[in-house]
Amino acid sequence: MNETKPHDADALSAEGSPRPGPVAPAAPTRPRADAASQPLPDDALIILPVRNTVMFPGVVLPLTLGRERSLAAVQEAVRLERPLGVLLQSKPEVEAPTPEDLHWVGASAALVRYVTASDGTHHAIARGLRRFRVLQFLDGYPYTVARVQFVDDPETVDAEIEGRAHTVKQRAVEILQLLPNVPEEMVAGVQAIEGAARLADFISGMMDATPEEKQSLLEKFDLKDRLDRLLELLSHRVEVLRVSREVDERTRESISDVNRKHLLREQLRTIQKELGEGDEGATEIADLDRAITEARMPEEVEKVARKELKRLERMPEGAGESSMVRTYLEWLTELPWASDPEPPIDIGQARSILDADHFGLEKVKRRILEYLAVHKLNPTGNSPILCLVGPPGVGKTSLGQSIAKATGRKLARASLGGVHDEAEIRGHRRTYIGSLPGNVIQALRKTGTRNCVMMLDEVDKLGAGGFHGDPASALLEVLDPEQNAAFRDNYLAVPFDLSKVMFICTANVLDTIPGPLRDRMEVIELPGYTAQEKLQIARRYLVPRRLAAAGLTPSSCEIGDDALMAIIDDYTREAGVRNLEREIGRVFQNVAVRVAEGSTQHVAIDRDALQAILGPRRFEAEVAMRSAIPGVATGLAWTPVGGDILFIEAARMPGTGKLILTGQLGDVMKESAQAALSLVKARSGQLGIAPGMLEKSDIHVHVPAGATPKDGPSAGVAMFLALSSLFTGRTVRSDVAMTGEISLRGLVLPIGGVKEKVLAALRAGIRTVMLPARNRRDLEEIPADARGKLEFVWVEDVDQAIATALTPVAAERAPAPHPDR
Repeated sequence: MNETKPHDADALSAEGSPRPGPVAPAAPTRPRADAASQPLPDDALIILPVRNTVMFPGVVLPLTLGRERSLAAVQEAVRLERPLGVLLQSKPEVEAPTPEDLHWVGASAALVRYVTASDGTHHAIARGLRRFRVLQFLDGYPYTVARVQFVDDPETVDAEIEGRAHTVKQRAVEILQLLPNVPEEMVAGVQAIEGAARLADFISGMMDATPEEKQSLLEKFDLKDRLDRLLELLSHRVEVLRVSREVDERTRESISDVNRKHLLREQLRTIQKELGEGDEGATEIADLDRAITEARMPEEVEKVARKELKRLERMPEGAGESSMVRTYLEWLTELPWASDPEPPIDIGQARSILDADHFGLEKVKRRILEYLAVHKLNPTGNSPILCLVGPPGVGKTSLGQSIAKATGRKLARASLGGVHDEAEIRGHRRTYIGSLPGNVIQALRKTGTRNCVMMLDEVDKLGAGGFHGDPASALLEVLDPEQNAAFRDNYLAVPFDLSKVMFICTANVLDTIPGPLRDRMEVIELPGYTAQEKLQIARRYLVPRRLAAAGLTPSSCEIGDDALMAIIDDYTREAGVRNLEREIGRVFQNVAVRVAEGSTQHVAIDRDALQAILGPRRFEAEVAMRSAIPGVATGLAWTPVGGDILFIEAARMPGTGKLILTGQLGDVMKESAQAALSLVKARSGQLGIAPGMLEKSDIHVHVPAGATPKDGPSAGVAMFLALSSLFTGRTVRSDVAMTGEISLRGLVLPIGGVKEKVLAALRAGIRTVMLPARNRRDLEEIPADARGKLEFVWVEDVDQAIATALTPVAAERAPAPHPDR
């Protein structure tokens, strides 16, 4: 059999313990099949490694067995009727200990009983016999085997040893008397023990000490040294128990019945204080003190933090306020007080990133590049506060991510939609349980830097102010460059510098943003995309993204521009591209089914294949059909999701000149209809309307999509032309759409949302757009390809509108006869 290299005779220290340092075993050999049947040398013991348990001679201990080698060792010892050698593991976490993982001094033990419980666990009761030291570990057995040398205590002792043994017995009896609920029989049993060695081993095995302390006692081969060490440990234990009794008596007097649950914690704290030992509280105080130093706070903030740290140090650990102060200090130390070095600014690289991530949006990109250029030349300047306004799906949120990438900053995001409590912005005061800072401070803590881009999404959907306070008003301090350098969160109660944060707000509409808040932001509008812009966005971004999401590759599926244009024109009608991406995804999902089934390996999608995948066309150019009769005009409207066309329908019937308005019209739109009717009456002679026709007819003006609320003055021109068409019998041209407010003098006044309305007209198939002449300045906002596909007519009064929109009299049929004729 293979053996490890034996120790020399000098391998023991002066106290008889092995020399420090593991002994490297020889290269292991594969155990033979008959290893269990090999005879053991006479000076060898079957070794049982144990965790956290030290066996002493004369002590009976229960053992629980779980490892296979331990089971094999115990069962072989039972079969051979030989004692076991019990060794303490120096590394309890090791599952398969090697010689270097074991202490080399232990005690042999006889197995008094060995049982297997009903749940399959194995238990043994062992009685310690003799102390030994390992000379050599042997290989080739299915369990640990070692050659050992037994070390016995002397039979006779001198007076010094007897005196020490007597003192040890007194200390042990004193400990038993200090412990609660100790039976008298146990005290009598200790007093009846004869022999210094037996007394020392028994008390060492029974006393409350760590495994390492017990092992040190076991390794004391000299009885006198062993008794001295045991006496030292017992004396320490007596002092601990005396202090514990004093603490118990003192704390019982000071703690009421309501606080009795803190008794154990107070006892532990007092004991640790009496012993001069460091506790977790002291460690935590030291950690917080170091964190405050490392946070590099401003002087004012550090002064507050140090004051709170002293309060925490004086508080009892069980005090309810201690957790609040601890949490507050953790927030202070984890916030980015110091400015991080900013990354170098490369204007060319930033332009490349913005162009790669987004198509179009030239105004936004130009503004970002301007900020970067100014910041490069003047790093001390304030960051801009931008507000991106546009319909859903135009890329406001993704643009914020691209800005963060282009500026080399981290991105923090806070959604403000539905926030109705001022504390969500400015934080709760610390007087409330569970208080936290506001969303702005929380986002900065998560980001870990002040030089970041912070997206404040849906700022137009903030809740209205109530008894919780107005969150929009709380944002005034956050978004004001003159104030946010000393922003004061209610929870922190100290100023925090937000001037280095680049705030980017997003909104769908500006109307719901309060004026003072809107005044603090630089508004950049993101109107809808033209069909060509959508085609480029789909080709560059949406198609590759949806291909990857469907598990396809460009070689397995391709979609032509004609199919993409068909999806844009016939299946989506929106300002953004969110529904467009969804429909492209549906197409690729359909292809993925065919590829996964193995029916095809390559699919080409063209316009003709869309109906089988997406169904019938959802949108058609119905302008010509709906405006081919007198009394119908096509108007243009602005909505939060982009522009749209609006049909104005007018009908007349015998009556008394009453005006009926339907279609969920707002007050302003109703007034526009009244003004349009008054203008038609005032110009009835000029329009060729028969006398008395208006007074003998009831007029019904309806704006379809009756379930959708509508308001605003910009439908004035369309209502005037619809009424003029109704009473003159001249139809409104089907390829003309119009917008503009009218006055009673017949002037056409300017309106807003020109770009959105023009793009809506283009999507609907309109070829001529009639706009107020005073809106000519807005022509530059309209994309060049849209301007090339539309004819713009600039009108200053309703006479020009009639000349442009109504078909000539010669091309019309005769006016319909009056019902009374």
